[in-house]
Amino acid sequence: QVHLVESGGGLVQTGGSLTLSCVASARTFSSYNMGWFRQAPGKEREFVGAGRWSVGWTDYADSVKGRFTISRDNPKNTVYLQMTSLKPKDTAVYYCALRTAVVGHVRLPESYEYWGQGVQVTVSS
Repeated sequence: QVHLVESGGGLVQTGGSLTLSCVASARTFSSYNMGWFRQAPGKEREFVGAGRWSVGWTDYADSVKGRFTISRDNPKNTVYLQMTSLKPKDTAVYYCALRTAVVGHVRLPESYEYWGQGVQVTVSS
């Protein structure tokens, strides 16, 4: 069983920055796909970005490419989502997720087995 705990959400103005953290209980999380998703009220959960650092791979949704960066700190078992140039449409609950099996497309929520509790990010205009 893997536990994921996010932190770092909050309220920020348009154009501001925020960094989310996700601490994983799995010691070898760097071998797995770690993803970030978000869900706005009334909308489906959508892919933000993912990474698998054992092979040096990251992927981002077009809507955040160039503004968001995923990184990790192995000794701390922590994955980060650095968000810059935030826009009101980035407002959502953000979730980190982990999958141990390469099943399904990495951008689909259903391909992930473990999820954090989510943190609210609100960008004011």
